[in-house]
This record gives sequence, structure tokens and C-alpha cells, in this order.
Amino acid sequence: MNNESQRAKTKKNNSNRGNFGKWLFFITVGLFLLFFVRFAYIAINRDIQHVNLQSQAEQIYTQRRTIQAKRGNIYDNKGGVIATDTSKYTVYAVVDKTQHSTSGKPLYVQNKQKTARVLARYINLPEDKILKQLKTKSQVYQVEFGPAGSNLSVATMQKIKKEHLQGIGFMATPARQYPEGEFASQIIGLASPITNQRGQTNLKGQVGLESYFDKRLTGTNGMRQDKRDLYGYRLANSKAVTKPAVNGDNVYTTIDPQTQQLLENKVNHVYKDGKPNSVTAIVMDAKTGRIVAATQRPTLNSSQPVWRNMFVQDAYEPGSTMKILALSAAIDTGHFDPKATFQSGTWSMGGGKIVDWSSTGWGTISYKDAFDMSSNVGFAHVEQNMGAKTWMKYIRRFGLLKKVNVVGMDNEVSGFTQFKGILEQANTAFGQGITVNEMQMLRAIGAVANNGKMMQPYIIKKVETANGKVVKATQPTAVGQPIKASTAKQVRKYMEGVVYDQKGLGHDFQIKGYRVAGKTGTAQIGGANGYSKGDTNYLYSFAGMAPAKNPRYVMYVTLRQPQNLSTSATKQMASIFNPVMEMLLEKNQPAGSSVAKMPELVGQNRDDAAKQLSGLKIQPVVIGNGKTIRSQSIPAGDQLLRNQRVILDAGGSYQMPDLNGWSSADVQELATLLHLKLKEQGSGYVNKQSISANSKLSKGQTLTVTYAQH
Repeated sequence: MNNESQRAKTKKNNSNRGNFGKWLFFITVGLFLLFFVRFAYIAINRDIQHVNLQSQAEQIYTQRRTIQAKRGNIYDNKGGVIATDTSKYTVYAVVDKTQHSTSGKPLYVQNKQKTARVLARYINLPEDKILKQLKTKSQVYQVEFGPAGSNLSVATMQKIKKEHLQGIGFMATPARQYPEGEFASQIIGLASPITNQRGQTNLKGQVGLESYFDKRLTGTNGMRQDKRDLYGYRLANSKAVTKPAVNGDNVYTTIDPQTQQLLENKVNHVYKDGKPNSVTAIVMDAKTGRIVAATQRPTLNSSQPVWRNMFVQDAYEPGSTMKILALSAAIDTGHFDPKATFQSGTWSMGGGKIVDWSSTGWGTISYKDAFDMSSNVGFAHVEQNMGAKTWMKYIRRFGLLKKVNVVGMDNEVSGFTQFKGILEQANTAFGQGITVNEMQMLRAIGAVANNGKMMQPYIIKKVETANGKVVKATQPTAVGQPIKASTAKQVRKYMEGVVYDQKGLGHDFQIKGYRVAGKTGTAQIGGANGYSKGDTNYLYSFAGMAPAKNPRYVMYVTLRQPQNLSTSATKQMASIFNPVMEMLLEKNQPAGSSVAKMPELVGQNRDDAAKQLSGLKIQPVVIGNGKTIRSQSIPAGDQLLRNQRVILDAGGSYQMPDLNGWSSADVQELATLLHLKLKEQGSGYVNKQSISANSKLSKGQTLTVTYAQH
């Protein structure tokens, strides 16, 4: 019984094992078939849960690199670079002692004392603070040195590299370089590095032309793509795919570099000495509308920088320079009698009072005298005589109260006037109760200079692609004829009277050898509580053009709230206007007035070169005791005028020339050549110099010159 039970049990167990084996076999075969089908599907479709395996593999082994597009340059009208791409560098020090090369050479800073001592020569950080950074106890790979170790120039980076400091490296950041420094800074603008979400750093225009033309200047980045193994080596059967970068467009301005540099120097001098709230100066070719030079203070680089273009973004009451336009309107409509008279001083009208700058007035004077002496009362009468409706028609014909829309200058203000009531309407004739921007005034006054034809101001000459294709070019464009040519000629004669008549207020603006037409302005500065009082709370201005008979250039200068009036506001403005206008007039004499072309004298004997110029009726000034000429102040091929001064540099040791009678432009050229620090006083021509003639000169010496009208 026990044996049978045992056999039955054994038979049952064998049966169970057989069944289990069968099921195990079927399950195994099923799983195998399932995996086979799945693998077959993947092999055929190359897809898992909507993820393409081939694409994923490509991404793992494909390396993409961005090819950075070069930002376009900004140029002056001679092709000189005003803005261009460069790199700034941040210096860092590896302090992780585990860092070694494949040969076992340490890649971290070992000699910390020496490294700190050497770095202190090149970055603005004391040796002890650099050493403290290098001795950090934190578990870090590398250390940096804050602002002192950032924004390093290429030159500084290269100098540090030449020291071969172990463990010292650099990180490059794209940057923008402005070789001319304070060169129309708010007009040219600024581009700064911006890092996007993908960690790419690109330059972005912030203000000025850099912002206005940002898309054109930026260009389009390219891409290089190829396949590489896990170790970074390119796979033999892979083909590189390259999409080239498209560099940004280049922008060419109308700015004349020599005029701009002189203007910058003169404006800077007034800004430092007169301590005004702001100074602006702009020069335009009246025949074409081309902006020749323009600058303002403060700049983007000032201690308290101004980030706006004052020429179009500031609205202000212009004051008495508006009388040029009021006089033009009155003459053009037959409402101006220069011999008629009125009582100056004060005039009650419309519930208020018009007051001259000399409140007691000058008694009964003519309307011609009203312009010479800048009488507000006189021009209130002028406005009343022609009528408010007529005057407003001319305000609009001169382009005031609407934007000028100079290409490259955005965020412009339009100006405003209530023009309600006879008092406010009369006020606008002498520049109160109406706001304008400087470009509006320049364009309007330019019409007087250009025989009534008003030209559109422009500062962009052309925009070219990187391969030289012109995509935008500016041509001179007339935008109106607000007054007749005969009217413009009469107005210029009255403007000459301001500069040359005995009663005129613009005597400081006389230039030897040329006739200047101009008008001074003194505007009270308004605020929430009315107009400010005191001589330091005015906006002084001067609008001038020359030669008066047929003006080529018009220039507009403003001086806001000068705190130092030991030199009068008109003399300060004349120290800007006179030398700049004189240089332009000398450079642009009418065809046929030049006596010769400048010869190439570099490499010639000093005495022979001087004789050659003297023979051409040119004044040679040879500096240095060398035997041969190394450089000349006027390039070969330029036109020369009779008695023009040309500086020839012979090298060697230098002595100070006799500067008596020199113009400011000539003195500027000499100071640049001799690396002198120049201080200027007065306007006109040199009559005093701090370094006497024939004295030995050394680099960095300070030369102070005083100018006076001859």
C-alpha cells in the first residue's frame, strides 16, 4: 500500500513537471517571438515611443558649431572706422590642484606670490588682494578677479600672456571698439554684449546708430556640422555641412573726421571751463543738408552720462534765434519796414507784459535795430503786424511742430505750442511759448542760408553689405521752399548786421577774411514754477552761416545754464563756432581759388621740402632737427590755398615754433604731432603762448595759448 501510494505520487509529480516544462517552453517561445517582432519593428521603423533612433544617434555623434557673424562697421565720410568689432577678455586663475596635462605637467597656479605680483602690473587690483583670491580655501576649479580682471583689451591680454604665468587663462567676450573715443558718441551710439537663453553672447545696439541699424549691423550667424566619435575625432565617412555666416552691413556716415575732432575739442573745452549743464554744436552743409559734424556734452563717457540724442530728443524754447524765422516770415509777406520805429523796453498786451532783455529799453528804435539788439518788444510788434494766422503758416512751412525724421535718429520729439491768445502768439516770435528740437531749428535756418530752399538734414551717406552692395544711399533732398530767395538774401543782410553793426550783439563771431551772418539767442528756462532767474539759468545759443553772401555752412550752438560766466556766454560759443567755421571755409574754397596741390614731401630733405612749399606761396613750418621729412600735416594731393600753413615733421628733438597769428586748427595739429597737452583761451588768433618760441620741447608738456581777434 505504501509502495503504490509512493508510485502514484511519483507519477503525479512527473506529470506536473512535464506540464510545467511545456508551459515554460511555450512562454519562452512566446517571449522570444514577442521580442523578435518588437526588434523587427524597431529595426524597420527605427522608432521607440515616438523617438526616432536614427535621429537620436545622429544627435549623439553630430557636432554643431556656431560661426559668429561679424558686426558691421560704422565709418566716417573718409572711410575711417568709428565703430568696429573686437573682443574683451576676463582673466582667470586655475587653482584646482588635480588639474594636470596628459604628460603630468601641473595646469594650476603653483607660484601664487609671483603670479599675484605680475598680474598687479596689468589689472587694477593690489597684489595682496590678488594673492588672497589665489589662496582661496574653497573647493573651486578657478577664481576670477572681479571688475579689475574683466573687460581687458586685446593688448593687455597679450601682455599678460607673454609673462607665461602657469594656470592663468582668458575668456573672450565679443565687444565693440570706438577708436575715436568721444566722437559724436550719442549719434554713433553703443553696442553691448547680451547673452541669450542658449548661452550665446552677441552684441546688441543700445542707443544711436548702433541701435537704429542693429538688425543690419548684426548679420546672421553661420553653422558648421560634422560627425565625431565619443572622443571628439571626426568620423572618416562623415561629410561636414557648413552654412557660412553673413557678416553685418557697414554704415557710412557723413561726418568729416577733421571737423569733428576740432569740434569735439572746442566743445570739451567750453564744457570744462564754463561748467554748463549741457553744450551742443552741429554743422550742416546748407546746400545739401549733409551733417558735417555734431557733438554734445555730457557724452556717453561722462561721469554723469546722457543717454539721449539732444538734437532730436530734447524739446526746448529756442529764444531769440527764432527771430530769424519771424523776420523771414514778415519780409516774405511784406510786413517788415526796417525804418519804422517803436517804443522799446516793455509792452503791455493780452493781460500780460512783453519785456526786453534790457527792461528799460533803448527808447524809440527802428525795427532793424530790433533785430540787431534782439528786442522782444520789437518782434512782438512784428508778429502783430503780420498776424497770428500768417505767422503760424510760416511756423509750419519752416517745418516746426513736426518731426524732421533724420535717418539714424529715432525717438524724436515734435515740439509744441498752445498758440492761444495774443500774448502767447506774440511770445512765439521771439522763441517763448513754443518748443522745438535742434534739428528742426537747423533745418529751418538752413533754408535762409540756401536761398529759401529747405534741405532735409542727413547723417547717413550709405549702407553697404559686407560684400560691397549698396542697400541704402542718401541723396540731397529739398523738403520745401518756405521763403523766396530774395527774402533769404535780405534776412542774411540783417544777420550780418548782428555780427558787424555797432549795435549788434554778435561781434564775437567775426572771422578774419570772411563775412559771417548770425543771430544770438538767450532763452529763459521754464519750469513748473515759471521761468528761472539769474544769468546762469538761461539757454544761450547762436545760429551762424558763412560766407554770408552765399553760405555753404550753417552752424547751431547751444549752451545751457553755464555756471562759470567769467568768460561771457557769447565768447564761449564763439570759441566753438569761429575755429570750426574758419577751418571749413578754408578747406572748401571755391574752385579755382587754390594755388596748388600738396606735394608728397615725406622722405625729402627738410630744406628742399620747405623751399618747394615756399615756391608755391605756402607757409612751411618744419619741426624737429632731423634731416628728412617723416610726416606732413596736409596729405599729398589736397588743394592748398595761398599762405596756408603746412607743418612738416623731421623727427629728432623739437623746439617750440613761434605761434603768433596761428589759427586754432593749426595749433591743434601741432599739439597732436608733438604730443602736447593743449589749453586754449579766447577766440581768434594766437597772441600769447606759454612755451616761448625756440624752447626745447618734451612729450606730454602743457601748452597754453591765448587767442584774440586781430
